[in-house]
Amino acid sequence: MADVAAHVGVSRQLVSLVLGERPGPSARTRERVLRAAEELGYQADTAARLLRRARSRQVGVLFGMGYPMDAHLVEALYPATADLGYGVVLSAMASTRSEREAIGELMGLRCEALLLIGLSAEAPADLARVAERIPVVEIGQRTGAEGTDSVRTDDADGVRQAVEHLTGLGHRAIAHVDGGGLPGAEQRARGYTEAMREHGLGDRVEVLPGDYSEEAGARAARRLLARESLPTAVVAANDLCAFGLLATLVRAGVSVPGDVSVVGYDDSRTAQLSFLRLTSVRQDAEHMARLAVRAAAERLDGGRTRSRHLLLEPSLTVRDSTAPPR
Repeated sequence: MADVAAHVGVSRQLVSLVLGERPGPSARTRERVLRAAEELGYQADTAARLLRRARSRQVGVLFGMGYPMDAHLVEALYPATADLGYGVVLSAMASTRSEREAIGELMGLRCEALLLIGLSAEAPADLARVAERIPVVEIGQRTGAEGTDSVRTDDADGVRQAVEHLTGLGHRAIAHVDGGGLPGAEQRARGYTEAMREHGLGDRVEVLPGDYSEEAGARAARRLLARESLPTAVVAANDLCAFGLLATLVRAGVSVPGDVSVVGYDDSRTAQLSFLRLTSVRQDAEHMARLAVRAAAERLDGGRTRSRHLLLEPSLTVRDSTAPPR
């Protein structure tokens, strides 16, 4: 600020008023100061500015790096927080540190609320204690920790829609590759089983072990290929799992959807690739992000204390990976 002040020929205090968007300086002076700041490459010290504030107005986001849906949600959180006057601080989950450490880091950076994306089913036991100090919103799952809010998709209904689509095409031998212990996996497997029974296919229920990765889909495909006959359709735990399954089947000479139809979950950018065109259950990342940020703001700015748990309706996007069985 001293450099900008010297360049314009005004006091540092006046530059501080202009860059802090506070009243006092004339429009002409503001224009000169801002032009000088741009010419000199001035960059505000965000950390110092935050320390001077009574409130940080920062929202901490804990997310995973392995799944497309997490990335879509993080991307959607930036405009959602900006619309309500908040900033975003990211902390990634990794094998080299625990979730508790990642949450502690965000709290140490003066985050006023925590948005948790893709927290493992083994959530920290002290998550409820964290919620006693600052608002905690879970996105994509509900661990049941007391005092938290959650925004998630009805995963059971999403897979139910996938099974109904396949049975409507005429499929009867429909398998499911589950997501292991990851968020939403239990509900997706339950939705598959319930839908199969509703269509009189309870004796044909088959759940293959998996997770939300391409390799899990590939392993499931190899198990199926080792049999004498294949199911005519498979509902995968998510789009990455579906991609690994589909690619392995195709490499083995199996036609998709000619021999086996494949459905994913999330309707991520992977599903939309022109060479894949995967039928997939859609989660609305933008809507989930807006609701999660609003939930945090309701506690911070509106004083809400009672927990809210929002369950959103998914939809099925039909593309080229599903067709009637031969």
